Amino acid sequence: MAATGKSALMVNIAVMEEKKQNKTQAIIEVIDSGPLKISGNIFLKDMQRGTEDFPKEVYLCRCGKSDNKPFCDGSHKKK
Repeated sequence: MAATGKSALMVNIAVMEEKKQNKTQAIIEVIDSGPLKISGNIFLKDMQRGTEDFPKEVYLCRCGKSDNKPFCDGSHKKK
């Protein structure tokens, strides 16, 4: 039987607040002549390497020169 009344409303609000706090949030910055910097509360799942991590920031290659794709290794700086 479903809960009704004020207690049900309080439970639903608590569940909604918990879900809101658990959401992945990230900031994506485009660095001029460089990689994409992704920082924040992120979950990184690398299917090719079979790894999962919660890094605070990652840099993703945009130039295609990195030997560590999809991650930037600074190859864009080499001329």
